[in-house]
Amino acid sequence: MRTRMSLTVLTLALSAFAQTPAFRNAKLPVEQRVADLLERMTLEEKLQEISGGQHTRLLDPAGVELSYPEDVFQDQSNPASTTGPRDWALRRNAVQRYQLQKTRLGIPWLFRGEALHGYMGYHATSFPQVPALASSWDPELVRQVFTAAADEMSAVGVKQAFTPVLDLARDPRWGRTEECYGEDPYLVSRMGVAAIKGLQGPDWSIGKHHVLATAKHFTAHGQPETGVNTGPANFSERILRENFLLPFQAAVQEAKVASVMASYNEIDGIPAHINAWLLQRVLREEWGFQGYVVSDGGGIHMLVEKHGVAANDADAARMALAAGIDYDLSDGVPFQTLLEQVKQGKVPVSQIDRAVSGELTAKFRAGLFEDPFVDPDYAEQTTHSPEHRALALKAAQRGVVLLKNEQQLLPLDPKKHKTIAVIGPNAADVHVGGYSRQSASGVSLLQGIRQRAGGAKVLYAEGCKITLGAQGWMGWMEEQTKLADPRTQEASIRQAVQVAKKADVAILVVGETESTNREAWSQTHLGDRHDLDLLGAQNELIRRVVETGVPTVVFLLNGRALSINYAATHAKAILEGWYLGQEGGTAAAQILFGDVNPGGKLPVSFPQSVGQLPIYYNHKPTTDRDYLDMTHDPLFPFGHGLSYTRFSFENLRLEPTKIGPGGSVAVHVEVTNTGSREGDEVPQLYIHQRVASVTRPVKELRGFRRISLKPGEKQTVTFTLTPEALSMLNAEMHRVVEPGIFDVMVGPSSAQTQSVPLEVVNP
Repeated sequence: MRTRMSLTVLTLALSAFAQTPAFRNAKLPVEQRVADLLERMTLEEKLQEISGGQHTRLLDPAGVELSYPEDVFQDQSNPASTTGPRDWALRRNAVQRYQLQKTRLGIPWLFRGEALHGYMGYHATSFPQVPALASSWDPELVRQVFTAAADEMSAVGVKQAFTPVLDLARDPRWGRTEECYGEDPYLVSRMGVAAIKGLQGPDWSIGKHHVLATAKHFTAHGQPETGVNTGPANFSERILRENFLLPFQAAVQEAKVASVMASYNEIDGIPAHINAWLLQRVLREEWGFQGYVVSDGGGIHMLVEKHGVAANDADAARMALAAGIDYDLSDGVPFQTLLEQVKQGKVPVSQIDRAVSGELTAKFRAGLFEDPFVDPDYAEQTTHSPEHRALALKAAQRGVVLLKNEQQLLPLDPKKHKTIAVIGPNAADVHVGGYSRQSASGVSLLQGIRQRAGGAKVLYAEGCKITLGAQGWMGWMEEQTKLADPRTQEASIRQAVQVAKKADVAILVVGETESTNREAWSQTHLGDRHDLDLLGAQNELIRRVVETGVPTVVFLLNGRALSINYAATHAKAILEGWYLGQEGGTAAAQILFGDVNPGGKLPVSFPQSVGQLPIYYNHKPTTDRDYLDMTHDPLFPFGHGLSYTRFSFENLRLEPTKIGPGGSVAVHVEVTNTGSREGDEVPQLYIHQRVASVTRPVKELRGFRRISLKPGEKQTVTFTLTPEALSMLNAEMHRVVEPGIFDVMVGPSSAQTQSVPLEVVNP
């Protein structure tokens, strides 16, 4: 009897096991699970997976009917309807419960969102904008920031981030410069890899506290023709491979990024969304990309509406799918046309299956089939946590760049500077940059200075306005930007001058706002500029305050390099803060008063004039000639950044000094803090090949390290130059190391280096 019962139990267990679909078995390889699920799906279900804008009705935990993804993203679009992180976690749990229980195959939903410099959701921690993160020259800090952002994002049920932006910022007229890590492919690669590892975690599988990352915009989006968003990027294959493609290659091969987003632009007449050479040959075949490619928002529509390479959405969808686009991030219309096109034989099912496989793989990689639910209590606990706020403060401190400090005006001394005038259109508002939402807290520079000033008296005057519309993150969303007419600012400037005259020092907080420096996504939402001077009456404000004779500090809050020629000549001190995030005011005050010694370095070159563009440091030798009416030199060079202390670079040496094409060399330099304060320095390693078969840049960044030294402390910093670092693309587009002499340069900026020769010889 016992044996018969045991056999019955075993039979039932085997039967149940046999009925469990392979795609539900977490012990099987992902490829096998994807293949099994794909076989079970109808064509309609497959298209549901790869088309954005799909609607499903369900009840939220309170019994309110929702349409998703729209309603569950209200925390991203409508501040009036926002609730806390706990509520959003509950809403997304309701969606996943519906998916599991009410759909035929129970496929979980993959919620996507933005995380340019922190999760773009209300109440989330707002970290410094990307140029400020890049100015830290600290990849480990960047990894920590995006680990925190991923935790807040994943905690509310969002498992894919449309970040990092790996475009090279080579035309500051472009409003999206504020989203970029700089002009140099090596620096952008190191920062991008760090961001991806922070978002995705240490393993291929994406854990509970991490999210899928998306490298964008593929490619050459950061140097558009005329500096206008989505403009053509007509670069040769060599320029693409030596510059714009390198950060994406590192993202794919080193960081194993889960997704890549195509860019809006065109290269050599081929829009990126239908560029098979880019999306198939380079990305998948050469680099071995195993993730999936997502269109940019409305990018497939744009093939019809702007590029004029498709007659309608059906043509655009067919062309994009064939070229390698896997997911249509739009209203869902383009890819839904594929249903009839498959039935008509115009689109092979194999292309649909390729795209769906990428989407399903991402869901398996993110662990959604095992557990799509999140803990609402944890969401409340981790969002804007004390630890994340402390990290936001640290990131802001490390991202500030001291551009000038004449006669050591800074740091301020409350005993000496007993009355401080804080003046300027950016002083009283919290400026966090684009792709942001209102954080649970925020500190303006005026607030930060008042809180830190001690016994010093702090006076305030706006001085002038930049725009007349919404300020802060709301300005980024506002459609039409209303620029202030400088002719209407005279009374305000006079008032600021009177305030400055009462002070021992004036701090002018100027720059741009989120509505003047942003993504120009339509004719009514502009953000690109034709010049780079300070907007409106800001230069006049600086001039009038400087002419009072009161020592003047200029503190810039902006998202791109600016031609601040008057300030560079006449202000006693200049600090570049970019957009410093929610803790920016506190960090700025700590730096102004010397509690923190600034150690940031510029990730982009500052031009003297828009006529110098492009002005990136790693240009070819033939462009290194002055103009008739001005020098070719930048106003502030790439890698520049001062400190309240001084550093010396000595004893630069190589071991060995002669290598073969396959050899490596150690580069040593001694860095000493020769000043009286503890501070940070960033030794930067550059190379230049003197004679090569194709022209080489005047210098190329190949290494950097941020170090902290106490007064009198010396540290030997060692870099390794590998064959890859010395390699180039020859005339046949093969990557080789050519014998010859290399100048190996190390210093505190691209414009201030020491050099030793390295000889590469044939074996």
